Amino acid sequence: MFQVVFNDLSAAEMSALPTELQLDLLSEFEVLPEELEKSDPERFGVIERDGKKLCRFRVRDYRIYFERVPEGITIHRVLHRNTFRDFLFRASLPMPSEDSELAGNRKFWELIDAGRAARKS
Repeated sequence: MFQVVFNDLSAAEMSALPTELQLDLLSEFEVLPEELEKSDPERFGVIERDGKKLCRFRVRDYRIYFERVPEGITIHRVLHRNTFRDFLFRASLPMPSEDSELAGNRKFWELIDAGRAARKS
């Protein structure tokens, strides 16, 4: 069975949104296992570090960062593109290749690791 699991941080980020917006985001976030295997750059950004692969999916004004796990996917963060945190993070990135720059940015991975640690608690 293919499961979509939110860690504690991403669940808190989603629950802070109005219910109608949550439902809209989830309805647009349709991910099939075979799509993840293809890693279609038109649908998903891919960020890699130390052999770990993280995907980014844009839906409306939000970015959903997730990873493929044996059970399905784990969503680590749900960030609005116009938040102060997102602005500070992205303002330090050069424009040419967002995903490759994210992969090399330590602060991005700290943000993701914080989500992983919250799920284990």
